[in-house]
Amino acid sequence: MLVVISPAKRLDWDARETPMTQPDFQEDAVRLVKTARNLTLGNLKGLMDLSADLARLNRDRFKAFEEAPPEAVTRPAALAFAGDTYMGLEAGSLDADEMSWAQDHLRILSGLYGVLRPLDAIQPYRLEMGSRLKTRRGASLYDYWRDALSKALNAQAEVVGSDVLINCASQEYFGAVAPKALKLKVITPQFMDGKEATGAIRRLEARTGTHVPIIALTAHAMAGDDTAILAAGLDHCLPKPLRKPDIMAQIRAAHTAQMRPLEPDAPPDQLAG
Repeated sequence: MLVVISPAKRLDWDARETPMTQPDFQEDAVRLVKTARNLTLGNLKGLMDLSADLARLNRDRFKAFEEAPPEAVTRPAALAFAGDTYMGLEAGSLDADEMSWAQDHLRILSGLYGVLRPLDAIQPYRLEMGSRLKTRRGASLYDYWRDALSKALNAQAEVVGSDVLINCASQEYFGAVAPKALKLKVITPQFMDGKEATGAIRRLEARTGTHVPIIALTAHAMAGDDTAILAAGLDHCLPKPLRKPDIMAQIRAAHTAQMRPLEPDAPPDQLAG
């Protein structure tokens, strides 16, 4: 499979001793930076709804951007972005084999760089995909990138032998992927919290007559939390600190004769508890 995610506004520019690769759309990035350099501070503030300080920071970044940057001024993309997605990705914890897999199967959509691999060398920047930056190709970055991103994703999917694209990018960024040019089946996960997910499951069960036991494992529940959890359709709530006997009790309560034994090698009177 191939997975796409969005970049982050916040950057982590700590030094990294990690081999880097050159972005496939480096020349386009240079071209867009040259266009952005012509913007005034007021233009930059309006373009991305920035404060005066952030507008000055990004003006300075565009001025300092180099066509052929030395490694000292770049960072690997997956380690440089520092938003929520990247905190969950924890790219810095990946070993060599895991990072190699990510390099082939993970792509970051970028307003400036188009499509990035995790180890692509980027310079500090902020240029949101939804920006109405006028170029010779049109009035926005969507006009600029047209079907280039779709073609790049098609090509990489062919390399890894996949016809499926998992879209974990925001609507703003995935909106730059031209659907008519994309040859892949797109799966867009819908992220829910436990209550929302339980509600969706219970609605399905209302049509099928089934029931899946759902237990909430919560951190430091406050008074009344269990009431709201049970009202959402969950069967039980176990707050931290979690204890194995409590967990096993809930599993045994949900266990039926049609299921596989909890501990096949243990006598019935010696099940874990």
